[in-house]
Amino acid sequence: MKQPTFFEGVTLAFAASLVGSALYTALMTALPGAWVVRGITAGLGLVYVVYLLTRSRERVGRTTALTAWTAVAGAAWFIEPPLGPYVLVHLGLIWLIRSLYFYSSVLSALADLGLTALGLAAAVWAATQSGSIFLSIWCFFLVQALFVAIPNHMRGRTGNGQPHRDGQDRFDRAHRAAEAALRKLPSIY
Repeated sequence: MKQPTFFEGVTLAFAASLVGSALYTALMTALPGAWVVRGITAGLGLVYVVYLLTRSRERVGRTTALTAWTAVAGAAWFIEPPLGPYVLVHLGLIWLIRSLYFYSSVLSALADLGLTALGLAAAVWAATQSGSIFLSIWCFFLVQALFVAIPNHMRGRTGNGQPHRDGQDRFDRAHRAAEAALRKLPSIY
């Protein structure tokens, strides 16, 4: 799979902004405003999650992740929490899927959580300053396009400036020992 790029994220942000604002304008005349915002939030969240899953190099668990996203998003739809918690549920799902499929360290996942929070802040700021749904969606997804700049594995430093190994050496040794034991197995029988 091709890794996502910043420019791809910008293109996705623009497309999401166009589609989201067009749907908002079209549906506001026929449906209650809360349903429209919730529907657009869920729809854009689904499109973004599918985009992430198609761009991930991980092949395992995509169906499970999509099923889990659908179950949680459906539960949030039917429970009908206030709009703030509803949006936070969808942001949490996006963060969780990005963390699981693009990062291999807790620090990278926490950096992505900060990026998600920054995107929410940018969207709220754009909505309060301009009142434009287009700019709000644009600002959120534009900030999210920066997730490609977060390293896959961020390591802390020890007191002497050396990187922490996070148990990677022990795992590698155990993995090599297990492979050696499996190679010896046929010669025993």
